[in-house]
Amino acid sequence: MSPTLTLHRSQPLARVLAGLAAVFALVTAVVVADPAPRAAQAAACAGSTGVTVVVDFTAFGAGVVVACAPGDPTSGLTALTGAGYSVTGTQRWGLAFVCRINNLPAPAQQACVNTPPASAYWSYWHASTHGAAWTYSTLGASSYNPAPGSVEGWAFGSGAQPSITAP
Repeated sequence: MSPTLTLHRSQPLARVLAGLAAVFALVTAVVVADPAPRAAQAAACAGSTGVTVVVDFTAFGAGVVVACAPGDPTSGLTALTGAGYSVTGTQRWGLAFVCRINNLPAPAQQACVNTPPASAYWSYWHASTHGAAWTYSTLGASSYNPAPGSVEGWAFGSGAQPSITAP
């Protein structure tokens, strides 16, 4: 059933039109103020256009993937997802503890109920710029705020840094 506009003698047409104009202005402002997120890029970010995210899948027989989270992500977790990676947390800690990236490790390898063992987890790294040394993160990905132009790194195993230099 679609809504109908009924005018009553107590509501002058000008008042109804003014109300409709106000609703239209509000909807237009919301659409303009909340633009659609920009798509991730499958390469390192250029300059300070975003945060470059490196995920090292070599522990799974795959390579290293580099992508760009455009803009200024508010956390390492939003940089990771903004760069196009899928993330699964643990049942106990949610996304505060990254258990899987792009469905790796497989559920048969890691149930993601609690924190994984120290020999098989996603370690989290930072590099201030291209070519800078990797630094192990002292904060979780949801607590760290990477700067545009910086590089985030993820590697699976026992805490080793990503196998490539920060791009």
